Amino acid sequence: MSSLTRQRILMLIALLSYAAVGAALVSQHVFDMMPCAWCVFQRLIYLILGTVCLIGALGSSALARVASALSIPIALGGIVAAWYQFSVAAELESCDRTFADQFMVKSGLDGSLPSLFGIFGTCQEARVDLFGVEYALWSLALFAVLAVLGIVALRRKP
Repeated sequence: MSSLTRQRILMLIALLSYAAVGAALVSQHVFDMMPCAWCVFQRLIYLILGTVCLIGALGSSALARVASALSIPIALGGIVAAWYQFSVAAELESCDRTFADQFMVKSGLDGSLPSLFGIFGTCQEARVDLFGVEYALWSLALFAVLAVLGIVALRRKP
């Protein structure tokens, strides 16, 4: 990985983030896995992370450094959201009135972009295994990888 520049690492983070949202959309629209509030909240985090990193990858060296620094807390926020979904929300009968539900509804994202941010399932219904591992844990693992990549990008010399 020593040959990777900061911009290339940021581009990789962006691509992985957008791919995660793409996989979630395929799961929803092709395989009828209905997302809960925490699922769509994580989609939003992936999109924010991807956009920040894409801007950094395409911008100046200084902008790339800022994007690298911002990518770390954004990815950590994704880890927290995925962990909460797995350990707390998945045990609830409903995600109503949780932070993710309130944020997505009050922001208007669920209503204005329902195919991307619509909340169509409960947290218990969203407990789905992929290759024997719960979807939320896959998301948590990807956010952890993205956080590490953000740290690597930040430490790279321009």
